[in-house]
Amino acid sequence: MELLKQRINKDGDIKEGNIVKVDSFLNHQIDVELLNEIGKEFKSRFSLEKIDKILTIEASGIAIAVIVAQYFNVPVVFAKKTDSKNLDKDTYESKVYSYTKDKTYTIRVSKKYLNKGENILILDDFLAKGKAAEGLIDIINQSNSNLIGVGIVIEKGFQNGGKNLRDKGIKLESLAIVDSIENGKIIFR
Repeated sequence: MELLKQRINKDGDIKEGNIVKVDSFLNHQIDVELLNEIGKEFKSRFSLEKIDKILTIEASGIAIAVIVAQYFNVPVVFAKKTDSKNLDKDTYESKVYSYTKDKTYTIRVSKKYLNKGENILILDDFLAKGKAAEGLIDIINQSNSNLIGVGIVIEKGFQNGGKNLRDKGIKLESLAIVDSIENGKIIFR
């Protein structure tokens, strides 16, 4: 998606450890026009699939999932990272390690929001090592629903998450794949 790549080059930042920081338009401050174009692109890439629900993980995936959901006319379900008194007690759970935060989370989805046989599309902002996607896939498997695919806004192609998902036969659509970062410059696939 050329528009996204241009925006990453213009407003993205490279931080220590090859962190691609795009919080000025994607996951802290949100450019709704750009997000709308991202939504259209995901609709196009998954247009032949029957989607019943979109699944993401809090917090950065929620805005993306909500914008995309309007094109599929389906609800969004998001896995919660924090336990809360108002969270249903009957949940699907999985452990997810965040390399960015160097922390393991237990993610949870209420069992009443994922049903056997439903077709689920996973969406998220980043894919690096793939741990968030793996945790969401684990929850889909626990619910006996069907994984249709994974949509990622920015994939770090130099890390193994995308390769691992593709090697498992999972349909993975990444809108921008960063192949490398050289001298502070992003090289796209």
